[in-house]
Amino acid sequence: MQGPREDRLDRGAGTQRVPPAPGDIRAQLERMIASPEFPNAGHAHAFLRYVVEETLAGRAERIKGYSIAIEVFNRDEGFNQDDPVVRIEAGRLRRTLERYYLIAGQNDPVRIDMPKGKYLPHFAWNESSVAAERPTVAIPFEQKRPLLARASALVPWALAVALGLATLSFWLFTQPASDARLSQTSGPNEPTLVVAPFANLGEGPEANLYTLGLTEELLTALPRFKELKVFGRETSESLPTGVDASHIRGKLGARYLLAGGVRVSDNRVRVTARLLDTATDAILWSETYDDDLRSRGLFAIQTDVAGKVAKAIAQPYGIIGQVNTANPPPDDLDAYGCTLRFYGYRAELSMERHENVRDCLESAVARYPSYATAWAMLSIVYLDEDRFGYNPQSSAPTPLERALKSARRAVELDPDNVRALQALMTALFFNHQLAESMRVGEQALAINPNDTELMGEFGVRLAMGGEWRKGAQVLDQALAFNPGGAGYYHGNRALAAYMVEDYDTALVEIRQANLQKFPLFHLVAAVIYAEKGLMTDARREGATFVAMRPGFLANLVSELNLRNIRPGDQARMIAGIRKAGLAIPPDTTAEKMGPVEESSAPSR
Repeated sequence: MQGPREDRLDRGAGTQRVPPAPGDIRAQLERMIASPEFPNAGHAHAFLRYVVEETLAGRAERIKGYSIAIEVFNRDEGFNQDDPVVRIEAGRLRRTLERYYLIAGQNDPVRIDMPKGKYLPHFAWNESSVAAERPTVAIPFEQKRPLLARASALVPWALAVALGLATLSFWLFTQPASDARLSQTSGPNEPTLVVAPFANLGEGPEANLYTLGLTEELLTALPRFKELKVFGRETSESLPTGVDASHIRGKLGARYLLAGGVRVSDNRVRVTARLLDTATDAILWSETYDDDLRSRGLFAIQTDVAGKVAKAIAQPYGIIGQVNTANPPPDDLDAYGCTLRFYGYRAELSMERHENVRDCLESAVARYPSYATAWAMLSIVYLDEDRFGYNPQSSAPTPLERALKSARRAVELDPDNVRALQALMTALFFNHQLAESMRVGEQALAINPNDTELMGEFGVRLAMGGEWRKGAQVLDQALAFNPGGAGYYHGNRALAAYMVEDYDTALVEIRQANLQKFPLFHLVAAVIYAEKGLMTDARREGATFVAMRPGFLANLVSELNLRNIRPGDQARMIAGIRKAGLAIPPDTTAEKMGPVEESSAPSR
């Protein structure tokens, strides 16, 4: 006697399969949610359960971004498409589903997917599982005769197809990968990276599982850095372990190769990783990671290692960024070269570099209008016209309007682009939409917790919004990874320490900032030096600031309001500026700001 599943398999053995029944789908849903390989990041469990149950209940037409935002993410009825939470979490859910079926769900009976571009789930039998379960049915020889005759007639055609495929395969594998090169020339010339399958240097099934899982985690973590092009998992899976760097350069045209090995012995795991320049075969970076299986599971270890590797090589101030900055593209107006200039500008924050970077990025988005990263950087540069007074353009719209419009354009082009979300967070902050700014910042960190440029900026926004201690904690995390352009973050960390009366830390941090071409650095330095009794240093820094920004102090309260500094914090800053001996109008006092949202930054 066979059950309903076996009956469906028998009836589905022909050309058309009977789709999974609601009971099969719900059983698969519970199996996935219970699996440790299907983490609940970003409300993944609730998101998946909602779309599955709505579809099974015949209400698929109700599954829209608006309904998901309200039912799953508890947004109020005023939700609009400016809030990217649904798009961001849908992208994360798709990646989680893909990873689950690669690792834990390979032999599950049912597949639940969410095709890109919509929120409707798709249900199907898992072909690898069904093929393993389908019974073999003996066919009598008399019934085989007509089948054999038809097969014989197809032999010449099959041979022709096979010959064609062989020719195509030979051409593909002996010629340079023109599709990869075309993709590089038809868009910005960003650096390209291939992740080779990590070698299994241990024994047993655990070592093999860890090796596969680590490679998959790297292929999930690295593409989140949008300034880097990472070849997909299909390319990685087609490569042997230990592939030569010259092969990657010659066949795929990629500049960098990430390779390594995994050894599992008893309760210990050791991972070695190295980054190679495929043009020279030089090892640019290598690291070894050791961990103990008794304290943490394989999933947690591989996720942690993948994050550390991604931070080291792919963040804006990581190994690849440093190599490319030292050897920029020969074309001075290359679009990717503009992004390198942007990070150089962020490290210095000078008015001279600002104008150069703005012109370069405007040219980049004109030539590549779908280049989300360039739009995001342009948004930040536009914002600097207003908040720093750098090279303002008199024509409408205003810098703040241009910054917000460019940030929204970047997010529209690529909702998972962390630099785009960073730009939107910052533009919203300076447009006095604090609660929304903090939500976008949290969402961006959830997408890529390894991006120290984002992490540092989020810490600054938290601090300026009144969450000085929380902002300082996030800034400390960013600075712990030693980003190359850390001066801006050291300066803001110094201000946060001053605001919580930790003057020793403030002094250490301001001396590490050393942003001589950035006016506000000198103002913060003057206040901190005065608090520490270093009046000669305070007067020197104060004079430098006044020379660089002569109109700032006369409009001090307006400048502090622009930065969302709360009245109590304004009073403290005004007192510190007076203590440093700087001349401000005698009637300058903190005043209630305009229509500013109260920050709803979540606890960290």
